[in-house]
Amino acid sequence: MNKKVYGSEKTFNIMVNLILLLCGLIALYPLIFVISASVSDPTAVNSGKVTFFPVGFNIKGYKAILKSKWIVTGYRNSLFYTVAGTALNVSVTLMAGYALSRKDLYGRKFITLFMMFTMWFSGGIITTYLVVNKIGLYNKWYTLIIMGLISVYNVIITRSFISGSIPLELQEAARIDGCSDFQIFGRLILPLSKPVVAILCLYYGLGHWNSYFNALIYLKDKNLQPLQIFLREILVQNETIQMSSDALDSLIERALMAQTMKYSLIVVASLPMLIIYPFLQKFFVKGVMIGSVKG
Repeated sequence: MNKKVYGSEKTFNIMVNLILLLCGLIALYPLIFVISASVSDPTAVNSGKVTFFPVGFNIKGYKAILKSKWIVTGYRNSLFYTVAGTALNVSVTLMAGYALSRKDLYGRKFITLFMMFTMWFSGGIITTYLVVNKIGLYNKWYTLIIMGLISVYNVIITRSFISGSIPLELQEAARIDGCSDFQIFGRLILPLSKPVVAILCLYYGLGHWNSYFNALIYLKDKNLQPLQIFLREILVQNETIQMSSDALDSLIERALMAQTMKYSLIVVASLPMLIIYPFLQKFFVKGVMIGSVKG
């Protein structure tokens, strides 16, 4: 009987592992295809010959990207917006989360409900654009950093972490020792909140790096636009070329180059996040659990 149970459990584990392996391959296939297509012959990519492995090694797309002034400018701008924006986002979110975790904060429930209201309702794109233009934020280098400065969802995560992981008695003991609110926040809350800080850095960093919609609407100067805008332009340009392409060799060559640059730029744009994410994955999972269990 024990052998029969052991055999059934072993079969079950093998089936589960096979299913997980299949799901992993399905999830990884788009990434594998993009990497293979970025170093393959554009003609082979267009004809559907590229599946898993490259066909006809070709790195012209990467050479064109590295030579392009605007790609380098977009990469620089994206790095700046990601680093500066994430630092400011995390700072403001931590302070808001700490304040809302304090039970002695007057009107805490009203403030929380008022902030959560913005998660469900907004003024819309037109109203937001008029406000941004009226207060002088249109086409400024700090526009993308100020807009979306705080995420209510992340504030709730931070509040839940502080109130559930840091005992109130520690804060009271620090106040008895003569610490002010700023000293409690800087000397007690911050050192004990490293997991949630990593979560916030990951959330905000991914958001800034992948964001393009606000830049498309509020940034007119190409010298201020992030990398995702230039990626979008290449994708749109590629579609336009394919739609208007005729028998001329020059248009065909441009279309093939745009096809190669499209996949190459996707790899280059995704590379930083692909490198950083494995190191922060455990914090990402913990952040999801904080929001779902204690939020």
